[in-house]
Amino acid sequence: MSLDPIAPGTLALAEEFGLSADEYQLVLQKLGRTPNVTELGIFSVMWSEHCSYKSTRVHLAKFPTKAPHVIYGPGENAGAIDIGAGPDGKPLAAIFKMESHNHPSFIEPFQGAATGVGGILRDVFTMGARPIAIMNALRFGAPEHPKTRKLVDGVVSGISFYGNCVGVPTVGGETNFDKRYNGNILVNVFCLGIAPRDRIFTSAAKGAGNPVVYVGAKTGRDGIHGATMASAEFVEGDDSQRPTVQVGDPFLEKLLIEACLELMETDAIIGIQDMGAAGLTSSSIEMASKGGAGIELDLDAVPAREEGMTPYEFMLSESQERMLMVLKPGREGQAKAIFDKWNLDAAVIGATTDTGNLTLRWHGEIVCDLPLAPLADEAPKYERPHVAPLKAIPLNAGEQKRLVEDYPGFAASLSKLMASPDICSKRWIWEQYDRDVMGDTVADSGSDAAIVRLFPGPRALAMTCDVTPRYVEADAYEGGKQAVAEAWRNLSAVGARPLAVTDNLNFGNPQRPEIMGQVVYAIEGMAEACRALDFPVISGNVSLYNETDGKAILPTPAIGGVGILENMERRATADALKAGDVLVLIGEGAGHLGQSMYARELFGLGGAAPLVDLALEKRNGDFVRALIADGMVRACHDLSDGGLACAVAEMALGSGIGVALGYQGDLSDVAVLYGEDQARYLIGLSPNRMDALESRARAEGVAFLVVGEAGGRELSYLGASGNRECVSLEGLRKAHEDWLPGYMKVAH
Repeated sequence: MSLDPIAPGTLALAEEFGLSADEYQLVLQKLGRTPNVTELGIFSVMWSEHCSYKSTRVHLAKFPTKAPHVIYGPGENAGAIDIGAGPDGKPLAAIFKMESHNHPSFIEPFQGAATGVGGILRDVFTMGARPIAIMNALRFGAPEHPKTRKLVDGVVSGISFYGNCVGVPTVGGETNFDKRYNGNILVNVFCLGIAPRDRIFTSAAKGAGNPVVYVGAKTGRDGIHGATMASAEFVEGDDSQRPTVQVGDPFLEKLLIEACLELMETDAIIGIQDMGAAGLTSSSIEMASKGGAGIELDLDAVPAREEGMTPYEFMLSESQERMLMVLKPGREGQAKAIFDKWNLDAAVIGATTDTGNLTLRWHGEIVCDLPLAPLADEAPKYERPHVAPLKAIPLNAGEQKRLVEDYPGFAASLSKLMASPDICSKRWIWEQYDRDVMGDTVADSGSDAAIVRLFPGPRALAMTCDVTPRYVEADAYEGGKQAVAEAWRNLSAVGARPLAVTDNLNFGNPQRPEIMGQVVYAIEGMAEACRALDFPVISGNVSLYNETDGKAILPTPAIGGVGILENMERRATADALKAGDVLVLIGEGAGHLGQSMYARELFGLGGAAPLVDLALEKRNGDFVRALIADGMVRACHDLSDGGLACAVAEMALGSGIGVALGYQGDLSDVAVLYGEDQARYLIGLSPNRMDALESRARAEGVAFLVVGEAGGRELSYLGASGNRECVSLEGLRKAHEDWLPGYMKVAH
């Protein structure tokens, strides 16, 4: 099969590139001729799931994306929101997005994860923002799987290497283990940056005759067809996709950040785009199509690090640390001086046109001439067949009885849960990340949401990554709602007013109706929650075909939420308990044990996911934020995995102080301790503030319950039996802290 870049592109080659037979026929119809190999390659990446979102665009339109504070919603490199005036009185914007690098990280964990960090940084600084924080959401296979340990080591090393070297703090995230990720791990990376409100850059390259400038690393053959690879499922034992993984250079990225931000201080730039998925192809096409222009490139002018590269290779390479920009005529010298200062390769490689086409020249000849519309706005958009996903069956009476009657006691159950892979301390991971570089991190991985100050001044931004995949599989609609609600709750728990979200929708093969049903129902649940909580979606990423040999991952629509603290001195964290504090549970609970960590880890049971009452979420969250803003509460934690008992344990361990818990009501001890009902918070406050809390809660119709007191060196529980059960704080800390480092010490 010929890969001569100007040879005719056949159906067989189209299918090898990831296009279906119907899509190949559509290409012929759009062009009125047979494309050559280069043109066919360009169609294949632009019509890939990774670039076109062809299976989800119709459903993504259901998200609320507008609000008075939203500057740019989905469609740009990242979303942008107005966060008010900075210390100098000038308005600021927060710019953020979450992206996946799942397939590359499974194939080559270190470079896959590292280049995922590099890519999301470029998405943010492309818009004129200085990156100030990174987070990640990681899903690995079962700990006993032979590949898991190596993948954990490689991914964490890749993230820490890139983030630490480039000098942006990694401030938070989450890590889960489940056998459903054995054949396809997930690496989702979030980045947030700050830009002047009046100096945000977009990718639209308007006008003809403007110079197109390439800057950054030289182009090589790495990553060719990476976007196509990310749009296909794996086959066990097939290493043919390994060459598609790129190699990153964080030191070069740092130079690129500084050079681009310096050039952005001038008025030389018309449009700018990073070369991410599909490299020079997607960046040039997106810039020209969004600007209503055409673009002509001279591939002989592209800086290359390998000899003999063809147009096909130049256009589809995904070499890292590269940017494309369109400048005002005559400003090339000004840009070149800045790039020379930062020791970066730069070249004028073409110009915008008024043709509406992508035209490529190579060795003096035109080797590609494609209309832009079929590649961008007219890319296929499918309404894939889908079926309503099956909901998990609720726990039956016998299972409910077993959970209560076979309860192993407070100390044994809590110790086992706190040492379980999903709940155990992830210190081994986050201590490898530089969380304090730049000096503005106020709270990081030990908090419900990370907090980064807007220095100087009292204001700060909070951010979190959240989803509970087992809930989404049990009930895609409720699980989608819960992912948004938990992000909103985590921001509220630190006192931040939630502003907007980015998402990363990770699912299996959308051509399977049951998988597409998960996608559709999860999106609809997320959309309902975003509307109810005034929490618009401003950016995101869809990652499909996450499966191996037909076995799909758990549906994992991760949410990255951002909120604002007007006064960071009035914040709350989970590690701020003091001796004598009263612990108060905010919110109602019926002791829902379906899909709880208690049921899963101790009994291997599932059940129905908890329902999400969005009105209750809003009322309770608004109430807690007001308490924090008024200075009444400095210790707060939302209730999620492991329910009340695990939330108390995390607060106690973080604060280094014991807690005496008690409950004498109608629910069983198990339901009280481990139920995972939603819309709940645990707060600690001084006893002299209880009267004020009670008065406010009753006035606002918020349920509350005093559940304990902080003090001593143990966690104890006095339940309906009248017997107080205890576990030492140090014993619990050992169980919580030891599992992950012990697991990673085992020989690879």
